[in-house]
Amino acid sequence: MNDADPSSELLLERIVASLEDDKAEEIVQIDLRGRSEVADYMVICSGRSSRQVAAISEKLVERLKQEFGRLCKIEGKETGDWVLIDTADVIVHVFRPEVREFYQLEKMWLPADLQRPTAEV
Repeated sequence: MNDADPSSELLLERIVASLEDDKAEEIVQIDLRGRSEVADYMVICSGRSSRQVAAISEKLVERLKQEFGRLCKIEGKETGDWVLIDTADVIVHVFRPEVREFYQLEKMWLPADLQRPTAEV
């Protein structure tokens, strides 16, 4: 296998491992194949603070560059509320919990029975 061009499944596996290593919370994987042309998978997770969100994102981008030679687009790292990482095959969203709750991306992409419970207001 050519590690410079990993399958989207291998990339997804490594992304989730990286997020777990850096203590990301509530990691959700969404299969977009056949539903979107943007990417094969989407991963949504939370960090406990703006600093952790930025650190999780930076480490993920660095790991993918070192291990696969994959240059990723990254948006939002400066504020640390919501960081979007585009790896081409997998889109990663790293949120602060309040911001994740506000945007509720899972509701857009997951069937109701697979959605995580939302906080009561």
